[in-house]
Amino acid sequence: MKDPSERGLRESATFDRASIAAIQHAARTGVYDIRGWGAKRAVPHFDDLLFLGASMSRYPLEGYRERCDTDVVLGDRHATRPLHLDIPVTIAGMSFGALSAQAKEALGRGASEVGTSTTTGDGGMTDEERGESKTLVYQLLPSRYGMNPDHLRAADAIEVVLGQGAKPGGGGMLLGQKISDRVAEMRTLPAGIDQRSACRHPDWTGPDDLTIKIGELREITDWEKPIYVKVGATRTYYDVKLAVAAGADVVVVDGMQGGTAATQEVFIEHVGIPILAAIPQAVQALRELGMHRKVQLIVSGGIRTGADVAKAMALGADAVAIGTAALIALGDNDPQYAEEYEAIGSAAGYYDDFQDGRDPAGITTQDPELAGRLDPVEGGRRVANYLRVLTMEAQTLARACGKAHVQHLEPEDLVALTIEAAAMARVPLAGTSWIPGIGS
Repeated sequence: MKDPSERGLRESATFDRASIAAIQHAARTGVYDIRGWGAKRAVPHFDDLLFLGASMSRYPLEGYRERCDTDVVLGDRHATRPLHLDIPVTIAGMSFGALSAQAKEALGRGASEVGTSTTTGDGGMTDEERGESKTLVYQLLPSRYGMNPDHLRAADAIEVVLGQGAKPGGGGMLLGQKISDRVAEMRTLPAGIDQRSACRHPDWTGPDDLTIKIGELREITDWEKPIYVKVGATRTYYDVKLAVAAGADVVVVDGMQGGTAATQEVFIEHVGIPILAAIPQAVQALRELGMHRKVQLIVSGGIRTGADVAKAMALGADAVAIGTAALIALGDNDPQYAEEYEAIGSAAGYYDDFQDGRDPAGITTQDPELAGRLDPVEGGRRVANYLRVLTMEAQTLARACGKAHVQHLEPEDLVALTIEAAAMARVPLAGTSWIPGIGS
């Protein structure tokens, strides 16, 4: 059959094939779409920024003879034992339940090998993860699933999660097929029954209550552990100011490109703002409070390459966190499982039905047979390799801009390719001195 365009047919820009399929699915089933991963729509992102490398007016550093450091300290505002990481790339929170125990162990191994941190996610801390993670951040989420005071003390830092980039204002889902006996026991839930996480913490209604909660966490950990506050990128300027006022040592801002294990697609695609727009707002809030670099800023949501890392840091972040990219490094969407992805109605490179628990790669599943395909040692090696590449790429770009530390990158090193990116990132449009909305 000839291609429709060759027959003079024209596809609607509003009711394209994806929209038609979604309407027909809703009409046929009466069920809204649930999936994992993050936003798939095109939004302004780090690819819309370019570095201005050194030439005559700047002095570059020699790649193999002059140092470009990458270490970062997180949480030294109040904590007596802040985190000292070798690289500014961390592993974001992803729960045991959403991921297999093998995947959690592999992430811990990979992060430890290169001297960075990993994060528990919802549902508590597994022995495998704690055992293989040199530096482990424990997430305290609205659901309180698996919350254990002993685990708070055993962690190296605590992250109070108020929102997530893929679903700010909403909670996640863990369907019954992934609620194994072990997951159910850790979360105090019945096995095999769908679970929906709460969208807000049950014991506070506003910023003043967060201040009280942070004080409680400091007391239970003897003021040793850094306290992070994580927000989904929405009203970032105000949220960051409130988090700092509540006593946060570190603020984590997660953009709409950030991944999730499962939530409604309408959330993923239509709530939140791109991380490119959120970083300048967060930095502005910190600077106005005199807290930039004193309260550290970690950003996440669509970090893929060392260029993304370097650009985020040039805009003012102290570190970044990766989630989806770490899963891909483990083997998510690997073409070696192409036939099995096809058998479950997907394809390698497209698989996002994490909620179904049928992941051929053994990452987003609780099926013992599938999970057994993932070797935590080999998976950890792959993650470590990927983290090393991200770091080396960021160093390469920093040296090209004449910086002896990746944290020395600054907005002055960047230009934008589009008006939208220039306005969001607050850097000049390439070839001009114009920052839309700010300068002339």
